[in-house]
Amino acid sequence: MMNKSELSSTRMKPPPVPLATLIGRELRHEKVEKPFVKYGQAGLAKKGEDYFLIRTDCHRVPGDPSTAFSVFAIFDGHNGISAAIFAKENLLSNVLSAIPQDISRDAWLQALPRALVVGFVKTDTELQQKGETSGTTATFVLVDGWTVTVASVGDSRCILDTQGGVVSLLTVDHRLEENAEERERVTASGGEVGRLNVYGGNGVGPLRCWPGGLCLSRSIGDTDVGEFIVPIPHVKQVKLSNAGGRLIIASDGIWDALSSDMAAKACRGLPAELAAKLVVKEALRSRGLKDDTTCLVVDIIPSDLPVISPTPRKKHNFLTSLLFGKKFGNSTNKATSKLSAVGVVEELFEEGSAMLAERLGKDFPLDKNSGIFRCAVCQVDQPPGDGLSVNSGPFFSPASKPWEGPFLCTNCRKKKDAMEGKRPSSPTVTA
Repeated sequence: MMNKSELSSTRMKPPPVPLATLIGRELRHEKVEKPFVKYGQAGLAKKGEDYFLIRTDCHRVPGDPSTAFSVFAIFDGHNGISAAIFAKENLLSNVLSAIPQDISRDAWLQALPRALVVGFVKTDTELQQKGETSGTTATFVLVDGWTVTVASVGDSRCILDTQGGVVSLLTVDHRLEENAEERERVTASGGEVGRLNVYGGNGVGPLRCWPGGLCLSRSIGDTDVGEFIVPIPHVKQVKLSNAGGRLIIASDGIWDALSSDMAAKACRGLPAELAAKLVVKEALRSRGLKDDTTCLVVDIIPSDLPVISPTPRKKHNFLTSLLFGKKFGNSTNKATSKLSAVGVVEELFEEGSAMLAERLGKDFPLDKNSGIFRCAVCQVDQPPGDGLSVNSGPFFSPASKPWEGPFLCTNCRKKKDAMEGKRPSSPTVTA
């Protein structure tokens, strides 16, 4: 027989919510509260060039907790640490400054993919003006309720592991060795792609971009390599089902050792903090410490309470199902329905073009006070005529097509043209 303290404790602790109940609530359009976001971080340093960002105190409306969102990011620097540090300190503010004020949450989320492009390019431009030659990858994740938006350049990666055991890749690796489209773009823009040639022999190592010898086709920084290494990110936005999911964000020190499935399976059923440590441990066991290894695990879950899986038919499989989930029999389901189920996400947006004109679009929001004369990238007001505005006609050469996008100042216009291979890069360095 329980004593009074045990009885009180039992009454105060609500029972776990069965997974089937959560699905049923969603199918009946019942309101489900914003998810809890829990995270863990782990890493081992080889060169000391990995940096990460965790912000769980961001607000769409300053000072309003009901508009909270979280940011998680990894920056894997190369040729020094300056670019990674600069991106960590400035990228978030540059993204947020490109989102119009006083708009609804839905409009904010819709504006986010374009703002991420602007933020990445602006950060790269500011770094270029400082005269820094180092570079960095950037995998930048924003979590707002059940909506996850990921922007990335380079080869750091973000994967999504859902309750049903379905692993999805939310980023695209910008490695020249593995991405044929990026190789074609770089060569078309004036770069050369090839392997390191030692004393006139056969090429060795991975494909690289010359000049510079960088293995990546997109990054922030790398001013000395050439403007065909662009900072324009691949962006993907998805909405999770109310069953939630787990994000694993990591530098290439993890992904060179583990596949997406291996990383997900290594830590299923464990809390985020322990999960991150186990992913790093598994990568170390598989490959050894050959590079900086950094991992963030982010759990987006329905509540603080444990969620139990339906009891399987075979009793001896109960523990396995509880810890690792169970894959669907039909793995070809597509997230095309407005109603999502366990292990299925609704894809809201995806774009990976490296052309700034395509990413900014023609309907860029205009500042109410500045009209068309606020640069869409650097967000600086410009006097009329000092830049490129909507339908302003040909520029740089008579054969150029008229620019039909938003207003760009002179410097951002030059950067846009250089990234498209129309003119050599000549960065303006400021003291």
